Amino acid sequence: MIKKVIFIVLLMLLVVLGFSREPLKKEFTVEPGKKLDINLRSGGSLTISGWDKNQVAVTVNFKNGNGNDWDISFEKTSEGIAIESRYTGSHHKRSGGTNFEINVPKRFDLELKTMGGGITIDHVEGEITGKTMGGGLELSHLKGSIDLKTMGGKISLTDSDIDGKVKTMGGRVLLENVVGDVSGSSMGGNVIYKNVKSRSGKSTGKVVNISTMGGAINVSDASHGAKVHTMGGDIHIKSAKEFIKAKTMGGDITVDAIDGWISATTMGGEVTVTMTGDPAKGKRDVNLTSMGGDITLTVPSGLSMDIDLEIEYTKKSHKDHKIISDFDIQQKETDEWEKSKGSSRKYIYGKGKIKDGKHRIKIKTVNGNIVLKRG
Repeated sequence: MIKKVIFIVLLMLLVVLGFSREPLKKEFTVEPGKKLDINLRSGGSLTISGWDKNQVAVTVNFKNGNGNDWDISFEKTSEGIAIESRYTGSHHKRSGGTNFEINVPKRFDLELKTMGGGITIDHVEGEITGKTMGGGLELSHLKGSIDLKTMGGKISLTDSDIDGKVKTMGGRVLLENVVGDVSGSSMGGNVIYKNVKSRSGKSTGKVVNISTMGGAINVSDASHGAKVHTMGGDIHIKSAKEFIKAKTMGGDITVDAIDGWISATTMGGEVTVTMTGDPAKGKRDVNLTSMGGDITLTVPSGLSMDIDLEIEYTKKSHKDHKIISDFDIQQKETDEWEKSKGSSRKYIYGKGKIKDGKHRIKIKTVNGNIVLKRG
C-alpha cells in the first residue's frame, strides 16, 4: 500500500513539473511541388524524409519538458506548410530541445531555419535552402538545388543529383557519389570530394574550388581544374585536367595525375606531382615551392621544357642536399655561406633546356631535395 501511494505521488509530481514527453503529431494533405517552411526559433533538430504520399506528417518529440513549454504553430498556406516554434517554458528545461520528424512528398521544396540542431534530409527533390546555428548536415538521395549552411558541424552529401553548395564554419565536408555542379566548403575541417561528376559523366562541370581554415583537402577528380587552399593540412588530388592551383600553410601536396599546368606551394611539407597526358598538347608550365621539404616531379617523356631548379639550404641542416634529374641539366653549388636572410645559407642550382624549352619548369625548396623524373 505504501509503495502504491509513493508511485501515485511521484506520478502526480512528474505531471505537475511538466516532464510528460508525449509527442505532438500533425498531418496535412498537400500537393507535390509545394514548400515546407520551418523556422525553429527555439532551436531543435530536423529529420525530413520524402515518401510516396500527398501528405506532410509531423511528429514533434520533446527531449525535455512537454508541449506546454513550446509554442509551436502549424499553418497551411497557398505555398505549402509553415511551421514555427518558440520556447516558453522555464530556462533549465530547454536543454535537449525538440526533434521534428517530418515526412513530405518526394517532390517538395524545403526552406529550413533552426537556432541550433542537426538537419537530416533524404529522398527529397526540390529547392532546398536554409541554415542551422549549430549541428551537422546529413544529406542523401537528393535531387534539385541546394544551399545549406551550418555554423558548426560536419556535412555529408551523398548519392545525390543536385546543384548548389553546402558550407560549414567548422567541421568536415564530404561530397560522395554526387552528380551536378555542387561545391562544399569549411572554415575549419577537411573537405573531401569522392566521385563528384557532371551530368555528362565527367568530373563536376565547374572548377573544384575549396578553401578551409584548417584541415586536409582530398579531391578524386577535377577535370575542369582545381583551386584549393588550406591554412593547415595535406592536399591530395588524384586526377585533374587543365590546371591545379594548390596552397597549404602546413602539409604535404600530392597530385597523382595532372594533365595540364600546376602551381603548388607549401610552407612546410613535401610536394609530389605526376604529369600525364600528351606532352605536345596544352599548357604544361610547372611552379612548385616548398619552404621545408622534398619536391618530386614526374613528367611525360618528350615534354619541351625550360628547367629552373633551386635548393636553398641552411647551415643548421645536416642533410646532403641533391638535385636528381633524369634529364641533362647543368648544376652549380655556391661556395660561400650567404647571410643576407638572417641565417647562413648555400644554394644549388639546376638549369637546362629540353627540345625548344616551351614549358617553364620552376622548382624551389628550402632544406629539401629535388627529383625530376621521366615518366
